[in-house]
Amino acid sequence: MNILVLGSGGREHALTWALAKSSRVDELFVAPGNGGTASIAQNVSGVNINSAESVKAFCQEHDVTLVVIGPEAPLVAGVADDLRAAGIRVFGPDAYGAQLEGSKTFSKEFMVANNIPTARYGSFDNEGDALAYVNELGAPIVVKADGLAAGKGVIVAEELEDAIEAVKDCFSGAFGEAGAKVVIEECLVGPECSLLAFVTNGQAFCMTTAQDHKRAYDGDRGPNTGGMGVYSPVPILNEGELPEMQRIMQLAAEATAKDPFPVDYRGVLYGGFMLTAEGPKVLEFNARFGDPETQVILPRLDTDFVDIVEAVAEGRAEDIKLAWRDEWAVCVVLASAGYPGSYEKGKVILGIDEAEAIEGVTVFHAGTALNYDGELVTSGGRVLNVVALGKTFEEARDKAYDAVDLINFEGKQFRQDIGKRALIGRSAWE
Repeated sequence: MNILVLGSGGREHALTWALAKSSRVDELFVAPGNGGTASIAQNVSGVNINSAESVKAFCQEHDVTLVVIGPEAPLVAGVADDLRAAGIRVFGPDAYGAQLEGSKTFSKEFMVANNIPTARYGSFDNEGDALAYVNELGAPIVVKADGLAAGKGVIVAEELEDAIEAVKDCFSGAFGEAGAKVVIEECLVGPECSLLAFVTNGQAFCMTTAQDHKRAYDGDRGPNTGGMGVYSPVPILNEGELPEMQRIMQLAAEATAKDPFPVDYRGVLYGGFMLTAEGPKVLEFNARFGDPETQVILPRLDTDFVDIVEAVAEGRAEDIKLAWRDEWAVCVVLASAGYPGSYEKGKVILGIDEAEAIEGVTVFHAGTALNYDGELVTSGGRVLNVVALGKTFEEARDKAYDAVDLINFEGKQFRQDIGKRALIGRSAWE
């Protein structure tokens, strides 16, 4: 079959890489793709991935029968709905289901309505009421722009003054329309853990666990980012926590197949959990694969990815079988100097071939492009995802950092402590 992947980041490179391994693929397109996808698929320019008409026209011209939507924006825009209406199979939920990510208020109301454990919260559309709630709860506290903010609309405020500033930033337009409404939550305490599931026909098929590192600098300091590193599986889970997380994901999946939800949630549901003293609680739901979680989950998948994607898109829950490699995966993100703030582009990247010569290492491109001279250059804040598989956590981590040392570009920035706390154990979060 001919498959089209929508998106341009490290997640989309990993999705394309996993699809390309299947013998069932004839032609594989990525719109717009990046410098890494160009080597395993055909990058497509000129397609507006947030426009169903633009995507549909390309599919019809190139006999594409399956579309895999990577980022959240096309899902919220209803691209999946219109493509399905045109008879094109889509991996990704409809616009209503995508509101689980598109609106944090919608998501919290969904959790409360379906008895899904989560943090106490308030939702506000004016600054005065939001500030009153902040003063009522006190710090530490979490301030979230309600809409899509490219992973940067969440502020964990340790001090009351920081929370007040975050609320004012939201309502003054720092996050655009995403900040027109604000969700304020109590700050849960504990390690975080991600559990993603393939969801179709109200059933959840949970993947392996992963743990992201959101803060920019070592020691979990600095501003939140889209993710600076990740590993899978998560070794610090206490007995009973994984079954409870799986129960919650199934509960959520079942809710997507009941009124007022249409039965069109066919894609991935991402559960971001906090492992609290009272048990796992949901921090957020996302309506797509995580980035960079995908980059460690898919290399561990031991099932044909095309078979899974097709079964999800067609609602054939009975045909979904998941198998996982008995290996650890560690990913270290290489970012541009200044990220998550302003940064320069166009820095020449060297050493990827040498890094991938290490057994078990794959480098997924997140923000790369080819310049006029055909050189691979930086084109984003997060530039590369250096992923290593190993028989032990330590082996995978050592390989990842050995590979990192072989890759160079001006201003290369990365965290040196990815996975370090997990090696210490649960006590590292106490």
